[in-house]
Amino acid sequence: MKSNVAKQLYIGAAILTVSMMLPACASSSAPEWGQWGGQDRNFISHSTGLATTWPAAGPKQVWSRKLGDGYSTILADSGRLYTMYRNEDNDVIVALDEKTGDTIWETPDVAPPVDGQSVAFGSCPRSTPLIVGNRLYTIGASARLNCLDKSSGKILWTQDLVKKYSLKVPGHGYGASPIAYENLVILPVGGEGHGVVAFDQNDGSVAWESQDFNSDYPSPILIDLEGETQLIIAMGNKRCGLNPQSGELKWQVELPDSAGAIMSTPVWGDDGILFTSAEYGDGSRAIQITKKDGEYQAKELWYSRKMRVQHGSFVRIGDYVYGSSGSSTALLAGINVKTGKVAWRERGFKKANCLYADGKLIILDEDGMLAIATATPENIEIHSKVKLLKPYAWATPTLVGTKLYIRDRETIMALDLS
Repeated sequence: MKSNVAKQLYIGAAILTVSMMLPACASSSAPEWGQWGGQDRNFISHSTGLATTWPAAGPKQVWSRKLGDGYSTILADSGRLYTMYRNEDNDVIVALDEKTGDTIWETPDVAPPVDGQSVAFGSCPRSTPLIVGNRLYTIGASARLNCLDKSSGKILWTQDLVKKYSLKVPGHGYGASPIAYENLVILPVGGEGHGVVAFDQNDGSVAWESQDFNSDYPSPILIDLEGETQLIIAMGNKRCGLNPQSGELKWQVELPDSAGAIMSTPVWGDDGILFTSAEYGDGSRAIQITKKDGEYQAKELWYSRKMRVQHGSFVRIGDYVYGSSGSSTALLAGINVKTGKVAWRERGFKKANCLYADGKLIILDEDGMLAIATATPENIEIHSKVKLLKPYAWATPTLVGTKLYIRDRETIMALDLS
């Protein structure tokens, strides 16, 4: 085992690595947490000043209130929080005061379950909204894409993807979260010729449609590859890169059918390695993407069944990915993205989401157990943990400064982690 000094050196190097990963175009005016996965869509927060341990009762609770059924992550921008919940046949988009949790506005959207949609885990929203300027983009389990005025909650335009594309949503309802690029909002949709669709942010008109993918759960990410921005899509057993301006296919890897069980969002490294993971008989895979003679090439580096992320978030720090492996029986795990070698596995949590900040791993499992830990290539050290929520707490945590926002299917709360 490493000495404490060596561990601190590793943590310091990891923080430096994270800071080097920040986009050169990052703006101070960007929302504190304006999209799925946070500012850089990788579940890594820039926050500092977090305490390493908590009292037995957990970190200080700033406020807590009832909300409603939903798995949408909480967004934060300019003193307000934004998320979605379910109320009878309505999806409800809501803005809250981040200091008190009080409702500022809420907007209902009539969205009954669509044909074939399972409601075993509720018909509530699974997708996380997107903030762009003074606009808020939302999509619920029945695949109605809305654009709202962020200040008032007024719906400016709507695209019903089921009606427009005869879309067959995934079994538990639509779950991917939208992403912004220039003047576009982009979504995996599904279907022949419109597997991925880009909409104009201002009026909702279709800017481009591309590919023949079936509808699926993973949210897209944007990466920088050889100085070119690419849209990374994981749908079914295909992993591919598209030109976000046009939908043009740049590269594609077709994996075994078992890889079609993917639900989690891939993570990217500046070494050209894309890491993806799935449950249901599959596992984790690393795809190396390179450019030669003006053409992109992609190949699978390795495959391992020893880490299988169902739908939780995981983070890449240096050469390692840390996350929750398994579904009914889960283990926290670390895995080397270059070799596929599992670094360690740890019991004690149900299926969980992970968030990284200030050299620490924040863990929230589906039973509502919240923990703070230090993860290294050698081991994971759990510093504090406390049960605060009820099942199923599937929404990923949101961290703004030292304030952590979490929710389950009934309650939303704010905690101070300083």
